[in-house]
Amino acid sequence: MDSRLEQRALSLSIITTLGVALLGVSFGLLAGSQSILFDGVFSTIDAAMSGLALAVSRLVVREATSRFQHGFWHFEPMVAALNGGILLLLCFYAFLNALRELLGGGHALAFGAATLYAAVVLVICSAMAVYLKKINRRANSEFLRIDQKNWLMAALITGALLVAFVIALMLEGTALDHWTPYVDSALLVVLTLVFMPVPINIIRRAAKDILLMAPSAIDREVHAAMKEIMQREGLSHYYSHVAKSGRGHFIEIHIVTAPNFAAGRGMVEMDEIREEISSRLSIPPERRWFTVAFTAEERWA
Repeated sequence: MDSRLEQRALSLSIITTLGVALLGVSFGLLAGSQSILFDGVFSTIDAAMSGLALAVSRLVVREATSRFQHGFWHFEPMVAALNGGILLLLCFYAFLNALRELLGGGHALAFGAATLYAAVVLVICSAMAVYLKKINRRANSEFLRIDQKNWLMAALITGALLVAFVIALMLEGTALDHWTPYVDSALLVVLTLVFMPVPINIIRRAAKDILLMAPSAIDREVHAAMKEIMQREGLSHYYSHVAKSGRGHFIEIHIVTAPNFAAGRGMVEMDEIREEISSRLSIPPERRWFTVAFTAEERWA
């Protein structure tokens, strides 16, 4: 993974997000729109979380220290879970406020300013989503993947807001004008319901890493790599343990040897088996903690 490319992309995303947040808060107050104000606050929090993600992305590429001897990979899911949790609480709070406003009869909204905001932000969000997707083909970053999805979701939501604002603008002064005060609150209800799966999915993915749940794809790779080697070398059996924490993978394989395995075998031959297992795994060496141990007694496996 290209960490410098990741950090440059995250820096650009943070600056752009802050710009969108400023637009959202300004136009939200100018137009009297809760949905736009929510979008601005959402972007502000997202920028803060992206800043934290940038700091962590710089930290995880550092060498392990005496205090963090397994490196700093575990900070990634912790930051992602925090990000998802804050955004989920924001969505829930905004949903309740919008529902209360909707039941209270809604409020007036300056649809001209709201439409201008939605059009400008739609262009910005779409451009960022395309840019981050292109960059992440080379960077292969979980943070950029999440950020790109956030920009794409923002573009889709802003596009929906733009359509709704244009329709509401066209309804002003017509027989359906009495429905326009409900537009903003109704949009915010829909907006929060659509946004909620995003932080929920972020929390779900982060929880798997925090709980060190075995990633099924890597587990299958390990078993596939071991099957042929065990048969060829005449080994007894093995125990494998895999876990993922952020971009880091922990892979341990304990091989129980047959009684005649040690005869004529040296460390070089054992290292050759380790190298072969390593070559059959898709996770690059810099993103894994890889151990292969040999023992003649099962109690040490």
